[in-house]
Amino acid sequence: MIRYIIQIIVFQLAFLLVYELFLKKETFFTANRWYLLLTPVLSLILPFASFTLLSEVVPASAVTAINNTIKLPEVFIGGNQPQVEQLPTVHIVAEKTTEVNWWLVAYALGSFMSFMLFLKRWRVIGKLLKLKAEDKKDFKIVEIPNSRMAFTFLKTVFLGSEISAEEREQILEHELIHVSQKHSLDLLFFEILKVLFWFNPLVYIFQNRIALLHEFIADEEVVKRTSKKHYFNQLLNSAFETQNLSFTNQFFSKSLIKKRIIMLQKNKSKTIAKFKFLLVVPVLAMMLVYVSCSDDREVASQDPSNDIENLISKIESRDNLTSDQKLQLVNSLQEIEDKMLGSSRFEDKKVIEVQGYGVSSDGADVPFAVIEEVPAFAGCEELKTNEERKDCTSEKIMKHVQKEFNTKIGEDLLEKGVVARVIVQFKIDETGSIRNIRARGPAPELEEEAKRVVNSIPQMTPGKQDGEAVGVVYSLPIVFQNGGGTSGAASNTDGSLPPPPPPAPATK
Repeated sequence: MIRYIIQIIVFQLAFLLVYELFLKKETFFTANRWYLLLTPVLSLILPFASFTLLSEVVPASAVTAINNTIKLPEVFIGGNQPQVEQLPTVHIVAEKTTEVNWWLVAYALGSFMSFMLFLKRWRVIGKLLKLKAEDKKDFKIVEIPNSRMAFTFLKTVFLGSEISAEEREQILEHELIHVSQKHSLDLLFFEILKVLFWFNPLVYIFQNRIALLHEFIADEEVVKRTSKKHYFNQLLNSAFETQNLSFTNQFFSKSLIKKRIIMLQKNKSKTIAKFKFLLVVPVLAMMLVYVSCSDDREVASQDPSNDIENLISKIESRDNLTSDQKLQLVNSLQEIEDKMLGSSRFEDKKVIEVQGYGVSSDGADVPFAVIEEVPAFAGCEELKTNEERKDCTSEKIMKHVQKEFNTKIGEDLLEKGVVARVIVQFKIDETGSIRNIRARGPAPELEEEAKRVVNSIPQMTPGKQDGEAVGVVYSLPIVFQNGGGTSGAASNTDGSLPPPPPPAPATK
């Protein structure tokens, strides 16, 4: 939503700059009027526009290259990366809590105040409409006692009783142009925009500019039927009494009379000057290119992890592979999965995936797949087989992380329903202590919390190779969801994935 509002303001600013720099001083008043009416509406629509042809000509990567850095692949020097034991994914779900959206509250409060100001001005008009009116064919005249006010609202012309007969005739001729061309509807349109976008100063500027154009249009029509000199004198000799009614066309306005006289003295703009309106074409094209090629418009490619998960399931179901061979293949595929996912974000699934990274070997670590005796969590060391110790340790680490993880941090950082994945890598060293903790996640706060939780894992029984204690590197994915069910593939307690669904029936 914030992005949409920013785009509206930027687009309106671009259109307004074109008007101020190139069109404002031209005498194409009717064309300018439609320009000021249509461009704010275009600014509201353009953020939703998407043209595939433009996105093919200018790829999304070119649009986002300004804000994004290029990430190179990892480089390992001085030996192979040690095999990392992939622990089961830990799913942490924050319970849905009732929170106040203060931004929405501030917006609603501002809109309410703007609407109340509009009603206040409307009540002034309502009181004046109750005065005695003189009905004409296509309009009516309301006389305001003891006043020199003169303005128009819809099909009603308001004239002060103290205006002389000569002034009254000329003012009425001017105000009837506003009535016939329905200028009040333009101003009411901007009043609606001011209620909806009260925080956008450009809406107020647009309304000011079109109100001035209304006066230029009416003045132009009047001087076709009377002398300019006489009309100038009428403007300069008038008493400047008015009220702050932004949706009425006011004849006596101190801020506008000087500009009206200057514009009446200008020569008609040459026809060739109309080509200035073509300046909006490149501006509009740039807006369309930006919107069409925005990252938010890019459709996420199919998740590559689905195929990898199916391969892992098939590997684990094979009987002709040893346990160590299965572990080697599964760990390799999971490592490839992390690198393929990279730091991509799938908006349609509301899942944030973050790439893992390698841990440099210090020469003392032993790959998990070939270690004779795996490290054990407290209470798991008495189990006889490696598989039992592994299952027990994995389950206890999972429960420990779920218990210790501060879900409040994720609630403050993520939108409701968003799933964030943090990958933590650490080593259980020769003493059974946790060392070399590293984390990669969508936010530094989540990374630090993941490292804190892993660091709080109690002392473990170290792994052994040839009867000597050795270090073993582990990878622990932590999936956090801010409210709602979990996302992604579920895992069994031993870290394996469930078997794939049965294949679809073959078709001829």
